[in-house]
Amino acid sequence: MRVLALESSCDESAAAVLDSESGLLAHELFSQIDLHRAYGGVVPELASRDHVRRLLPLVRTVLAAASTTPAQLHGVAYTAGPGLIGALLTGAALARSLAFAWRVPAIGVHHLEGHLLAPLLEAEAPPFPHVALLVSGGHTLLIEVSRIGSYRVLGASRDDAAGEAFDKTAKLLGLPYPGGPQLAELARHGRPGVFAFPRPMLDRPGLEFSFSGLKTAVLRAVRDQEMGEQRRADVARGVEDAIVDTLVAKSLRALEQTGQAVLVVSGGVSANRSLRARLTAAVGARGARVYYPRIEFSTDNAAMIAVAGLARLRAGQHDTLAIQARAQWPLESLPAVAADHPLNETATST
Repeated sequence: MRVLALESSCDESAAAVLDSESGLLAHELFSQIDLHRAYGGVVPELASRDHVRRLLPLVRTVLAAASTTPAQLHGVAYTAGPGLIGALLTGAALARSLAFAWRVPAIGVHHLEGHLLAPLLEAEAPPFPHVALLVSGGHTLLIEVSRIGSYRVLGASRDDAAGEAFDKTAKLLGLPYPGGPQLAELARHGRPGVFAFPRPMLDRPGLEFSFSGLKTAVLRAVRDQEMGEQRRADVARGVEDAIVDTLVAKSLRALEQTGQAVLVVSGGVSANRSLRARLTAAVGARGARVYYPRIEFSTDNAAMIAVAGLARLRAGQHDTLAIQARAQWPLESLPAVAADHPLNETATST
């Protein structure tokens, strides 16, 4: 089975072609970072308009790169939510229209399920069941994953997610949008222990997250202070250490509470190298294993949407002719899929 997938939930336009036998045949992404940088964040209306311009050319590009004609496709997958509703509708309308014209089924994919399944694109895919730490710009979740579509949320962010904490504290330090990667780069030059910011909610049981207090602590640290380059780097290092310590501690707690021996880490923040190094060491020390998608599939992309879409299309699921888009969509409401892996064992990814 071969599918075309589209991603347009926020500020990346992306398309991909995935085959159950041959793996990922092509994927393309256009980032809107330069478009939104002048505003210090994503402007929804501008994001939607740019998706309209970019998506169809990306579809043409990936089909050509994959040497695929519409007649060779068995379905079209697209991000149906959660996300910016206008941005979602651009991808949904195009995907549903193409599927109708090509007489193939369409399937709306949950964006977070795409992130959860992104590691299945790797040569060594994680086994089921496992615990997943999903850390993106707007979400911080610990999830028990029994199989594809069978998810139990163990803990979530009550206010700011980890990615939002990175971005907001980066803005306090005067770093350009997008702030998270900029802060992580600056933190490499910071000295450990100069700033001991709070590790939110580690002093109480449970698996919930809260990072809004961290932003407040940073604001107090930088207010009315001379912010030389070294001091800014020290603050960035303190922020990164606080976030990473919290994510590592809660992930280990989730493994202990569930009895699982496998942790999957995905979402845009999972690209943070300090987080990957600390989690790999900490999880390995307790005899468990940790899996990540490669860096290019950690942030929003269409390849992960293709994996989730392929799994559901192979299970016989598909949408009606209605265009589906949801700004909010509970992950636990998804139906389960019997198969553990949508790709055959011989499939390889580019």
